[in-house]
Amino acid sequence: MITRLSRRSFIWGGLTLAASPRLVAAQQSPYSNEADPFQGVPLEQPAGAPDPGGSVIVEEEQYYDPALLPPPESEIDFPIEPVNPRSVRKQFRRQMVDFEGTEDPGTLVVDPDNRFLYHVLAYGRARRYGVGVGRAGFAWAGAAKIGMKRRWPRWVPPKEMVDRDERAREWKNGQPGGPDNPLGARALYLYANGADTLYRIHGTNEPKTIGKAMSSGCIRMLNEDVAELFDNVIVGTPVTVRPSKGS
Repeated sequence: MITRLSRRSFIWGGLTLAASPRLVAAQQSPYSNEADPFQGVPLEQPAGAPDPGGSVIVEEEQYYDPALLPPPESEIDFPIEPVNPRSVRKQFRRQMVDFEGTEDPGTLVVDPDNRFLYHVLAYGRARRYGVGVGRAGFAWAGAAKIGMKRRWPRWVPPKEMVDRDERAREWKNGQPGGPDNPLGARALYLYANGADTLYRIHGTNEPKTIGKAMSSGCIRMLNEDVAELFDNVIVGTPVTVRPSKGS
């Protein structure tokens, strides 16, 4: 019998936290407006080795194993270049606002439909940031905590993107963090019930996407905004992601 290659897949969907903690892939691509699930293709035996029945296993190109996510951060903390404020509509620039939610101070509140992220500083007051929302950003809602923080995180293209795009194939084992990396300057990794939700709040090298609904990624912020937020929250910070009425 020929030994088959095993595949592990993360499936897109508008599932809830109760259904599964690993719901959405929070990566975006600089090459495509489509976001795909991550897949790893571990071999059960070395490529080219005979199986017990004498057949030779056909070698298949190895892809980055999703079990290794989240990727490491860059060894270099690159300087962050502030964007021209005119590139972002006024309501999506960071500002202090009145906050009508009931969340406790210190909580992050993501409102995907209105493209806002709130850092609650006191009852009735919050620091508000404009965000861009990808398909993954509409697909998940619930309560989580920041389980990990990364500066200039490594980006790993999903297998399907590697298959169809030669430019992405260059980074099949991960694109090092830096100014050209689509995850931007910082990333906050959300965990629920001790598991990675694969939902991310991260920077972007495309400031014109702030305030818009994109087809890829989760919650993207200006690099200067996500860097400020990064410095003002700790691992364990509670996060509330409001449900979307539709993407």
